[in-house]
Amino acid sequence: MLPDFVLRILLLVLGYLYPAFECFKIVESNRGDNEQLRFWCQYWIIVAILTAFERIGDIFVSWLPLYSELKLSFVIYLWNSNTQGTTYVYETLLKPFVRGHETEIDQRFSELAARSGDLIKNYVQNAADKGQSMFLEIMQFIMVPSSRKTKSNQKVDPLKRAEAVFGPDPIFPGGGDQARRTDDGRSRLRRSSK
Repeated sequence: MLPDFVLRILLLVLGYLYPAFECFKIVESNRGDNEQLRFWCQYWIIVAILTAFERIGDIFVSWLPLYSELKLSFVIYLWNSNTQGTTYVYETLLKPFVRGHETEIDQRFSELAARSGDLIKNYVQNAADKGQSMFLEIMQFIMVPSSRKTKSNQKVDPLKRAEAVFGPDPIFPGGGDQARRTDDGRSRLRRSSK
């Protein structure tokens, strides 16, 4: 058994980089080899579907012995010219299934696109509302002089000042043991009486 990080690197190289380079060569060559281009398109369709379902499926089956090795072997089986695995998987499994459920799949993707658009719109609206309210609070803090300005001879307790600006302490509401600064600037634990 190979270490997991080695298998991941091999899967990236043999499952993505090598096929991508082969596709590049086919696309950039001037010969119009539609059969090779069709083969690699079928490969990428299968890999895209496997990658999408892999995120969920790995949770349930990744504990199996040699799971990563089997995944790597399957990817090599798909693009190897001796096995023609892509053609077999595409023609016998994927194509009949997708053709039989094509309208249902289209409908689900349309619904998903509409829902995701609404979700993004709601998130943007909420972020804008929160940003606006935060901006207004900051501007109010900057503009309100009474909470910041004091007489030059009067010392202000920073905790009281923070409480005046931001409200009561959420950690110690209404009492309990609280750290308070004394006039000499040192922190001291004060017990409040209830």
